[in-house]
Amino acid sequence: MTTDSLPLLLAGPILRRITPSRLTFWLATSAAVQCQLQLQSDSDTPYSAHCSSQQLSEATTELQLASSLYLQLIDLPLQQPLPLEQAVYYDLQLKAKQDSHWQSCHQLVHTLRYPDQHLPFFRLQPQVRQLLHGSCRKPHFNGPDGLVRADQYLAACSAQDWPSLLMLSGDQIYADDVAMPMLHAIHQLTEKLGFADEVLPNAEIQSSCELHLQRPYYGQREQLLPDTQAGQQVLQQVFKGVRKPVFTSDNAHNHLISFAEVCCMYLLVWSPQCWSLLSSGLPADLVLSLPAKQQLKAQQQHQSIQAFAAGLGQVQRLMAHLPVAMIFDDHDISDDWNLTAEWEQTAYQQPFSRRIIGNALLGYALFQGWGNAPERHQPLLPLCQQAAAHQGSSLHDDCISALLKFNQWHYQWPTEPPLIVLDTRTQRWRSEVSPANPSGLMDWESITDLQQQLLGKKAVLLVSPAPVFGVKLIEAIQHLFTAFGKPLLVDAESWMAHPGSAHALLNLFRHPKTPQNFVILSGDVHYSFVFQVGLRCREHSPSIWQITSSGLKNEFPDRLLQLLDRCNRWLYASRSPLNWLTKRRQMKVTHHKPVGATAGQRLANSAGIGLVQLTSDGVPQRVLQLTAKGENIEFDLTQGDDEVSEDYSL
Repeated sequence: MTTDSLPLLLAGPILRRITPSRLTFWLATSAAVQCQLQLQSDSDTPYSAHCSSQQLSEATTELQLASSLYLQLIDLPLQQPLPLEQAVYYDLQLKAKQDSHWQSCHQLVHTLRYPDQHLPFFRLQPQVRQLLHGSCRKPHFNGPDGLVRADQYLAACSAQDWPSLLMLSGDQIYADDVAMPMLHAIHQLTEKLGFADEVLPNAEIQSSCELHLQRPYYGQREQLLPDTQAGQQVLQQVFKGVRKPVFTSDNAHNHLISFAEVCCMYLLVWSPQCWSLLSSGLPADLVLSLPAKQQLKAQQQHQSIQAFAAGLGQVQRLMAHLPVAMIFDDHDISDDWNLTAEWEQTAYQQPFSRRIIGNALLGYALFQGWGNAPERHQPLLPLCQQAAAHQGSSLHDDCISALLKFNQWHYQWPTEPPLIVLDTRTQRWRSEVSPANPSGLMDWESITDLQQQLLGKKAVLLVSPAPVFGVKLIEAIQHLFTAFGKPLLVDAESWMAHPGSAHALLNLFRHPKTPQNFVILSGDVHYSFVFQVGLRCREHSPSIWQITSSGLKNEFPDRLLQLLDRCNRWLYASRSPLNWLTKRRQMKVTHHKPVGATAGQRLANSAGIGLVQLTSDGVPQRVLQLTAKGENIEFDLTQGDDEVSEDYSL
């Protein structure tokens, strides 16, 4: 396919960080382009600004990832500050460098505007009165998409209720859990966009072209685990006999491997334009080559993915209207990513698994990380361009090494309360007891730096991909599996899994100059809940709220969650002696149940998007889960359930 037959705009525009003096966009195009931008408002004090192609050229980093894939990373300084609390309409225009006429993004993508609006727009609202948040978006999950529900909410939203931002708190892609129809679509797209061949080190497959076109290993990619005697010994040691590659999950039959696959995965979870380039369905010969059970599964996954792709126009529109903040969690790279020191040693010392992890991290940096804090990532971009231009070379490996050493994935946005987003994956506190034990989610140095960020602030929005205060029974099960040497079997990802990390974090809340109001936003666990936490050892305890909304397109097994929910209430009631076995010191945790919930229900299990409304002091006044099926689950914040208030002690 020639470049002329490809749509000029492949994905985006996605709004990223916005401040009064700076405006950030991410978009992908099929050719090198020039950009220009017109901003305008229609309020009583109108705002207007024209940014010429010269200004946009100076503010844009263009990266060529394939012969027909260019990223346009726009970080635009503004001479005239943006107005607050107003709709600012934008006309972002593109022109291929060999072309003579300009085309607006909303003309290239007719679904980019909301009904009755002449242009896409945004509202700069530093005072956060309302926000949307969610994580865990698996395309082949059999259910609707929470981001589509978020778009529906925004379409009906008044100016007074317009959210300040959309927080995506991890697992925006599942690099380790890819359906066969999705992987086949990825391979079609890699060919159409013209990715270079990537030499794969120490692998049975020699190159990405061979992997994509000749031997894709559909449904069998776990067989590509390095087959050396030492590797097998390490495998048995780490996983205690469970056969799965170190860089995958139990569903890793189609784990992403090449840089091209990672890039195309991002395009296909954000862009309806890319799906329009592909043939629908799996080839008949491929389906017939599968066992009967796998044929049925592939057909079911194909239906789920087709429904997913049908909603991407709304997802694209949503992300063009709200500033989008993002952070990685494990599935953006691989399940169990950096879970233990032993996992790290095993994964990074083998060139093939290091490349797989590095390609996913390179994709995260370009498609997600840059827009959170462009000035931090700018020095990495030349390395990323060299890696894309020389895939499989030493330059590619040098870029991966730089990304693995990079320690600035966390960030803060200048909202009120400030949005502070934690990196809980690369700054781990490794176990001093055994390298096979779970690492702490943040090490002592990073928690100390966090404490310095918090000093003197009255309130804060703290984003931790995994809940700081989770369901105690589930944490106890994780602790039990860890004690038997099998933390990887239950994804023992909790703040309380590592004594040092837990102790340092809980001391942070006890600091006399800590914020009075904490709102902790989390995901990861595939169910939603609201806990209110108080310190028993302080007369004026900070108000700490743990708000978890997980499963944009994923859910916990329903019957199992109901059982765990009830058992947690029975086993860890306020007077239960089991509370003395936990690592949380002298804290009272009150569960706020969903309105209309059955007796004993504290957890909500429905894919969707979380909506949090705050007072001017940064205290939650409403918390809802807007389900992907169109229902609203509201949590009762007016009173807690005294029967499940918990005293946590060492």
